Amino acid sequence: MGTSPSAEAGGGGPVRPAAAGPGGHTLVDPRTLAGDAVAVAPGLLHKLLVCGNRAVRIVEVEAYRGSDDPASHAFGGRTARNESMFGPPGHLYVYFVYGNHWCANVVCGSAGDPQAVLVRAGIPWAGVDEMVAARPAARRAVDLANGPGKLCQALGIDGRDDGTDLTEGRSRVRLEDDGWPRPGIVASGPRIGIRAATDRRWRWWVAGDPHVSGAGHTRSHSR
Repeated sequence: MGTSPSAEAGGGGPVRPAAAGPGGHTLVDPRTLAGDAVAVAPGLLHKLLVCGNRAVRIVEVEAYRGSDDPASHAFGGRTARNESMFGPPGHLYVYFVYGNHWCANVVCGSAGDPQAVLVRAGIPWAGVDEMVAARPAARRAVDLANGPGKLCQALGIDGRDDGTDLTEGRSRVRLEDDGWPRPGIVASGPRIGIRAATDRRWRWWVAGDPHVSGAGHTRSHSR
């Protein structure tokens, strides 16, 4: 991204340097997102979610399917709210929750088969000064994007970005691969903040990373 994250947002340890991976920056191929959400989700860890000049390196995700997943927005069928979740893969599904938070999801599966991966947390990687300005409540660098609502606020993603093609270079919001190595250890556990299908361990995160949302450090196992 060319921008080195500045120092800390009030402590909590430094943000990691914005070094590019050995392969340079490329847009994620939408064909790699056309699989089942449960298979696609762990592969998004360490990819970059970019919005304008800001970027986070993804460290926590959750998978959601359609008609066979009672916790999914698409469980009850197609609506105006969840239209983007029905594809095509590689697009962005953004929704409003709790009356004050936007959440960003990478659509996967095939067109017409509603599946998506919620981006839960990321490491501030570029445009950190802008993130700090957008998230004045964050007292520490690790709190800038350690939750889905915080992440969207830090990046500036909102409902206007719903339906964006993340694999198109001209898009304001993009999903990029800079060749950064895959996580050494990936942990998994139940999804957070749902009341149905709570037994499904469809949440994955980079084990030991301090930027993971608070619940990511409990009830986990590595694979």
